Amino acid sequence: MSEPVDDGGPVADRAIEIETALTTVRERLRRACVDAGRTPADVALLPVTKFFPASDVRILYRLGCRDFGESREQDASPKVADTAEDFLADPPRWHMIGHLQRNKAKSVAAWAHSIHSVDSARLVAALSKATTSALDEGVRRSELDVILQVSLDGDVHRGGVERDELHELAEAVSDAAGLRLAGLMAVPPLDSEPEAAFADLENLHHRLLLDHPEALELSAGMTGDLEAAVRHGSTCVRVGTAILGARPITSQ
Repeated sequence: MSEPVDDGGPVADRAIEIETALTTVRERLRRACVDAGRTPADVALLPVTKFFPASDVRILYRLGCRDFGESREQDASPKVADTAEDFLADPPRWHMIGHLQRNKAKSVAAWAHSIHSVDSARLVAALSKATTSALDEGVRRSELDVILQVSLDGDVHRGGVERDELHELAEAVSDAAGLRLAGLMAVPPLDSEPEAAFADLENLHHRLLLDHPEALELSAGMTGDLEAAVRHGSTCVRVGTAILGARPITSQ
């Protein structure tokens, strides 16, 4: 276990709580990789900090985390700004993992390293416009990594492009200025068996790679099913509850 964070009082208690949970998840992920015959370094752990305060991000950063996942622009943008001065020497990478409305593209393009939930050509166009403007204005220095979200059950209301439209959407990203096609993401359907869902996703990813060998990332697996995701090729597991606990009660 790494050196405990020393803040005093309730902050120290929270730091110890997070450190303990993070150590457990890191070991769980390591075991999953070993059991799957994979190298642990090939699967990234993305702590999901949505709904949690900037203070938790600072604790995770001091424990070695350099990637953070957020799902709502209205929560993420202030958090990114609030922590920016703390991380000037070694900035983290922020990932947008939730559904994104087109009118939020400009804001997200200012801070996101990647977006894991692109599921429409209209969103691709909005992100391309926003990212090229951010590049021209010096707000960002690199292209925006785009991970396509595919729907495994055809229920697009839960997010994700239908599988028979995936190739067309991938082509749209490849042709869009300011964007880089990075990979594929999916959330298992409700009440599905994770093993079968991730096997299906793995097959879709293999098919995508035939035409887009650069799309190497497979964003799959969360707190309850990361082992199954690792067995089926995940390169990034998105874990929130197992690291930071249950979602805080809010007034919303």
